[in-house]
Amino acid sequence: MEKRNNSRGLLSRIMGNIFASWTLVAAAAAAAVAIVLTLVHLNRDTTISIGSDNRIDPTPTLIASMKSIGEWEFLSISDEEMIDTVCHGFFSDDELVRIYNGTLRLGIDMSQADANWIAHSGDSVTVTLPPVKLLDTRFIDEARTKSFFESGKWSNDDRAELYTRAQHAMMKRCLTPANYRSAEQNATSQMQSLMLQLGFKKVAVKVGKRK
Repeated sequence: MEKRNNSRGLLSRIMGNIFASWTLVAAAAAAAVAIVLTLVHLNRDTTISIGSDNRIDPTPTLIASMKSIGEWEFLSISDEEMIDTVCHGFFSDDELVRIYNGTLRLGIDMSQADANWIAHSGDSVTVTLPPVKLLDTRFIDEARTKSFFESGKWSNDDRAELYTRAQHAMMKRCLTPANYRSAEQNATSQMQSLMLQLGFKKVAVKVGKRK
């Protein structure tokens, strides 16, 4: 069973969406500076003071951009299971043994975030993320599924039953409290890093409780 954290790409994607949404803001700021400089040139006897405001304002555009990320993976677990079945006959027994490989991805769906999932005051921000969950129930790689041993004739229903048993075996082995905690810790860490990069000084991140 192999665990992987594949969220760096998604973090870059979030930052890209956020900075893209701020392009219009930067353009407006540049236009404002140009206007101020013009006024200074036309009114040399007038004292104009330009201050700097470093406070971050998570605008609706910024929030919508982050929610549009959709599914955000924080932990992936690869697993292999050998599943067998036996059909007892009068003269002999038929047996089918298959090997299944799959990757279970734990993460959050940003589209399920509450309306007030982010709140800020000055340089402080509080983020409440949706619960960590299994992002995709079709995690078995059917292309890598192979028969280890097969004797007799088996129907599609028989193979479908083995597939379902393999799913349950992988979920039992991989969806453990420890793995959920690991995914939640990764979610907290990455969201904190993101908010710090946006300029917040104090960041509190909460992950919703699983039902």
